[in-house]
Amino acid sequence: MRLSRFYVAQALHLGEQALPEATAHYMAKVLRLKSGDAVQLFDGSGQEFRGVLSEVGKKAVQADLNEQFTGQPDSPLHVHLGQVLSRGERMDWAIQKATELGVNRITPLFSERCEVRLSDERQDKRLQHWQQVAISACEQCGRSTVPEILAPQPLADWQAQRDEDLRLVLHPEHAQPIASLAKPQRLALLIGPEGGLTDAEVSAACAAGFTQACFGPRVLRTETAPIVALSLAQQLWGDF
Repeated sequence: MRLSRFYVAQALHLGEQALPEATAHYMAKVLRLKSGDAVQLFDGSGQEFRGVLSEVGKKAVQADLNEQFTGQPDSPLHVHLGQVLSRGERMDWAIQKATELGVNRITPLFSERCEVRLSDERQDKRLQHWQQVAISACEQCGRSTVPEILAPQPLADWQAQRDEDLRLVLHPEHAQPIASLAKPQRLALLIGPEGGLTDAEVSAACAAGFTQACFGPRVLRTETAPIVALSLAQQLWGDF
């Protein structure tokens, strides 16, 4: 029987441990777990813990952790995804699938054709939501580390900070096939919005050291492009 697996936002250790309020509420009230139920917990450090719930109360849940082991290793390819914000569930989808595909960092971006505008309060709420999307994806796919979702920022600011040994901007014109590029250790991947990047934005990316890359003749949607790009990158240079 498969163990229920949960991310815990505090450092874990062997022995008895009180679980954070949010995790305790989810276990007790949503999943209705009981004392004696087996669980597997991880805290993002790369270590995993197995044990049983020793106490499940109305306000607190206690776990007795009796086994510690090294979890799923990260891909040798470190990827920082710059994803221009999209509407509706598209951004959630991109973050979820990028997490499953081994991305290490994600920065939501604003660009000229980006149709999403966020106030400071709404931005904070969305950032918390996106981080939870990544955590849930880790719980599902078996990752032992959680990718960091950084605060949204303008595209120009993000690309000016990049120092990865390979920086790719996905663009269907005047681009190289990704398989023709030299193997990197650190990859920055720029994905444009639903309306695409402007010619000026592509030129600015190239001036910042980005290489134009493509996957063939078809234009991919903004939520599809990172899935395809990360799958190919992991196949060529990572752990696929």
